[in-house]
Amino acid sequence: MDTFSLLFYLFALVLVYAGFRVITARSPVSAALHLVLAFFSASCVWMLLQAEFLAIALVLVYVGAVMVLFLFVVMMLDINVDALRQGFWKHFPVAGIIGALIAIEMAFVLTRGFDLPQARPFPPEVAQVANTKALGIELYTNYLFPVQIAAVILLVAIVAAIALTLRRRKDSHYQNPSEQVRVKKADRLRIIKVAPQVDAPAADASNQTGGQA
Repeated sequence: MDTFSLLFYLFALVLVYAGFRVITARSPVSAALHLVLAFFSASCVWMLLQAEFLAIALVLVYVGAVMVLFLFVVMMLDINVDALRQGFWKHFPVAGIIGALIAIEMAFVLTRGFDLPQARPFPPEVAQVANTKALGIELYTNYLFPVQIAAVILLVAIVAAIALTLRRRKDSHYQNPSEQVRVKKADRLRIIKVAPQVDAPAADASNQTGGQA
């Protein structure tokens, strides 16, 4: 076994272990850290396949930004882990069957899609283009419409996630700009006429003190 195959199997084994620990770890922080390890192992696999752009994008975007945000959110929120894990082993067989079917379908598609004996060689001018430039040319020429559709779907998902998770707290103080614009003078100042009151006991006490003096 050469060095390339040894590194590939090593990173793939770490990736499978980290992915398994993501769904089996009892602590959310531990699961998030194992997900960081899974992303890093996947980026190493991309580097072995000479896909430098995908590897660096996976490290910078997911490990450097998304997972750090996940860790902050997990540590700031008070998550009831016991409530989240209720019914885990009950649904585990169905989830395992679905995961196995997905793995079989991916293996079938990938093995039929990468037919190396019948693969056509790249033109000489393509071999001189860097991977990042070639990926950009393919995305914004041949696959421009799918990229735009994916961007719209992600935008709708972001808006839907914000709308579903937005909860207005009753104990928080906030300002409504529309009400501030429509405010009138009578809303800011109200004059109330109060009848004068005489404190009779205090007046009697002062009179008695003056008489004794």
